Amino acid sequence: MTAPTQRALDTAQRWLDAEPDRDISEELAELIERRDPSLDERFAGRLQFGTAGLRAAVGAGSMRMNRLVVRQAAAGLARHLLATDGRAAERGVVVGRDSRRKSDLFAADTARVLAAAGIRVHLFDQVVPTPVLAWSITGLDAAAGVMVTASHNPPADNGYKVYLDSGAQIVPPHDEWISTAIGEIDPFDVLLASEDDPLITHLGTDLVEAYLDSVPAVRLRPDVAPVTVAYTAMHGVGGEVLVAAFERSGLGPPAVVEEQFEPDGTFPTVPFPNPEEPGAMDLVMALAERVGARLAIANDPDADRVGAAIPTRDGGWRRLGGDEIGWLLADHILRHTDGDDRLVVTTLVSSSMLASIAADHGVHSVETFTGFKWIAHTVAAHPSQRFVFGYEQALGYLVTDRPLDKDGITAAVLLAEVAALAEAEGTDLEGRLEALAERYGRHLMVERSVRMDPADGSAAVARLRAVPPESVAGVSVVSVEEYPEASLLRLVLDGGIRVQVRPSGTEPKVKIYGEGVGVDPTGAVEAVIDLLG
Repeated sequence: MTAPTQRALDTAQRWLDAEPDRDISEELAELIERRDPSLDERFAGRLQFGTAGLRAAVGAGSMRMNRLVVRQAAAGLARHLLATDGRAAERGVVVGRDSRRKSDLFAADTARVLAAAGIRVHLFDQVVPTPVLAWSITGLDAAAGVMVTASHNPPADNGYKVYLDSGAQIVPPHDEWISTAIGEIDPFDVLLASEDDPLITHLGTDLVEAYLDSVPAVRLRPDVAPVTVAYTAMHGVGGEVLVAAFERSGLGPPAVVEEQFEPDGTFPTVPFPNPEEPGAMDLVMALAERVGARLAIANDPDADRVGAAIPTRDGGWRRLGGDEIGWLLADHILRHTDGDDRLVVTTLVSSSMLASIAADHGVHSVETFTGFKWIAHTVAAHPSQRFVFGYEQALGYLVTDRPLDKDGITAAVLLAEVAALAEAEGTDLEGRLEALAERYGRHLMVERSVRMDPADGSAAVARLRAVPPESVAGVSVVSVEEYPEASLLRLVLDGGIRVQVRPSGTEPKVKIYGEGVGVDPTGAVEAVIDLLG
C-alpha cells in the first residue's frame, strides 16, 4: 500500500496537536504511527454541505465528523450570520441534538463558539426531534438553527444540519456563503466561550410543550374515532414526543416497540436505522399484527421522516412506499380543505400522481429539486398561494406550514387520522390506495441504488448526461431532461415510463428512480444501472 503524502502527515500532526478528544487522538496517533494511507483521504479537504448539511463517520480528519470540524463549521456560520443579519447577535441561534456518538459535545461546542462570537444561543438541554428544533427557530425569532444529527445514516455517522430563520434548511446561495465563511476559519484557532457563558440560554421543555400544543391543529377530521396504531422510534429521539402528540391529538397512545423506544445512538437492533431499508420495520410490523393494529408507523432516528406499513387482505403486512404515503396524505388533505389558492409541492424523483390529484381538485402543483429544503424554498417562492402539503418519496412529509421542513411527527398524526377515517367509512388503507389507482392510474414505482464512491458516482451520472441513450431495455427514449442543479437526468421512454438517475447527496451511492403508469418500470431501471458501468 502507498504511504500517505508528507502534506497529509504534516496536517494530521497539526490536527493531533489540537484534537480535544482522547478517543479521536488515539485513533489519529495510531494512523500517523503506521503511516496509514487513509490519511490522504481523511485530510483531502473538508466536509461540504450536501443535500442535508454535513454528514460523515465520526473520526479523525477534516473529512470526518469531530469537534474540530464542528468548531470550524460553527465559527463559519457565526461569521456569515454577523455579516448578513444586523440583529443576528441579538436574535441568536437555536441548537439541538440527537443521541448519536458525540452529539452532546458537538452541540455544546457549537454553543460555545457562537457565544464567543457574541451571538446569543438557545441550547436544548435534552435530545429533541429535528422538527421540534426547526419549529422553535421561528418561535424564538432566531437568526438560524443547528441540529446535530445524521438522521437515518448508519450508526457510525453524525451530522450537522443548518436552518435559516424561516425554519427551512439552507439552500443556495446561503450554503455556498456559509461554506466560504467556514473555509476562511482556521480549525486550530477557534475561540470558545465558557460553558456557563451568559449568552448561552439552556432550554428546558417549554418549547417541546409548545410544539406539542400545536400538533392537534393538523387534524382535519378530529371527530373520527381512532384506530389501533403500532409505533417504533427506531432507537431515535422521537418516541416520547410522538406518543404525547398522539394523545394530545385525540388518537390515544400507540402500541410501542419497547426495545426500540429509548434513544440509543448505537442502534442495537437495526444496523441501518432507516424505515426504507428492508427489515428495519420488522419489529413494529410484528407488534402491529399481535395487537390488531390498522397501521404501523416508524420514525427515523431524528423523527423528521415517517415510514408506514399496512395489513393486507391476504392476512400479511407490507411496507408502504414513500409515494404511497404521499398519495394517501395528499388525497386526504385535498378532500378536506378548500380554495383554488391551495398549493402542493413534491420533488422531481417523486411520483407524478400528485400532479394528477392536484389537477383533479383544481389546486396548484409544483415539482422541485431533490431534497426537502427545495420544497421549503418553493413554498417561500409562492407567497400568493396557500401551501397545504409537500412530500418527497424518501419518507419526508410536511402537513402544516410550520416548520418549513419535513416533520415525521405531525405526518404520523395525520396518517393515523387517514387510517381512522377509512375504517369509519368501511374500508382501509389498502382500499384507499386501490381507489386512487382506479381514479388516477396504477403508478408503479421502482427505486434502486448502486453503491459508488461519491466522485465515481458523480462521474458516472455525468457520462450518462453527456451521452444519453437512444433506447433503454429496447424501448425508445422520447425525451431527455436535465436538471444540473440537482445533478439529475430524466429519461422518458415510449409508453410512459420515466427513469431518473442522480448521485446521492448524503450517501456513497447513485440512485435510480423508475415510474410507470400501468406498466412495470423495473426492466428500464435495471438497464440504466447497467449503463452506469
